Amino acid sequence: MSDFRIGLGRPAAAAAAAVVLSLTASGCVTVHGELEVMPTTTKTQAARALDTFVTAYNKADKTYDRAADAKYVSGALAAIDAAKLKAGRAVSPEGNTNHKPLKLSDTNITVPKKAGWPRWFVTDSANSRIPSSRWVMVFTRDAVEEPWAVSYLTVFRGDTLPEFKKDADGWGEAVAADAGGLAVRPGDLGEKYATYLKDGGDGFADGAYTSEWRASRKKNESRPGLTTQFIDEPLKDGDYAPIALRTEDGGALVFFATRRFEKQTAFSGSDLPAISPSVKALMSGDAKQSATYGFVSNQAAVIPGGGSAGGAVQVLNRVEGITTAEGS
Repeated sequence: MSDFRIGLGRPAAAAAAAVVLSLTASGCVTVHGELEVMPTTTKTQAARALDTFVTAYNKADKTYDRAADAKYVSGALAAIDAAKLKAGRAVSPEGNTNHKPLKLSDTNITVPKKAGWPRWFVTDSANSRIPSSRWVMVFTRDAVEEPWAVSYLTVFRGDTLPEFKKDADGWGEAVAADAGGLAVRPGDLGEKYATYLKDGGDGFADGAYTSEWRASRKKNESRPGLTTQFIDEPLKDGDYAPIALRTEDGGALVFFATRRFEKQTAFSGSDLPAISPSVKALMSGDAKQSATYGFVSNQAAVIPGGGSAGGAVQVLNRVEGITTAEGS
């Protein structure tokens, strides 16, 4: 399985005035308290946000200093990144001796038109980390005064990144979490995926992150001297909310997050698998008989339109990291 691992709606107050017209710094016009559907940012501002993120990410990766990029990551990526940096600093207080700066090139920026908050846009770039792949990132923010932060990072290998639908002016189309006309509503995808990993069933196309992942877990549930239990949960609120972009074929590419726990229990007279120093840095308790690991992962999946033949969701990739560990 080719996982990529990184180390480890606000209510509005009622307006008293009959007509309110204001222009915010994001270029969003408010009329009668309602937001027009407009681009979430400009491509120039998006490019600046990407440069700011890369600078902060490289500094954090080099120094293992969480403060260096904390403002520029959120949601699933923030959880994964924080654990990676915490473990890195514990193991190597002097910094990352293997640091190689991340460099991005050949970047495409897709800015959707939408109303309200959060605002977001998507970038995809060639990168210096994984040959023949695209780093695809979702930048979000909840208010004009906040910096853009990366909530989702996924890696598309080869030519697997689908084409996004764009209007005559080059703007993308955001798909709401409760949008109909798709095989699955984007807001329901995390829960359906967690249920599928537990129980199987229809709805997801076979692949590395679906049928093969289930088979691998089944195989590892019981090994000589060791049992492993799995629990999967959707993450869908706040900074973990799914993000969806319309694809050219009428479907949607959805970025969504999940959490899972893996509990390994050794039989009497057997030992637990060796625990790496970086994982031990995240561990509470003493792993004598069992160890429970918590993972946060973000996935990218294509949901076909409701009328598509075969209507199965394709989970294209997953980026994950261990965020918690507990021994007993």
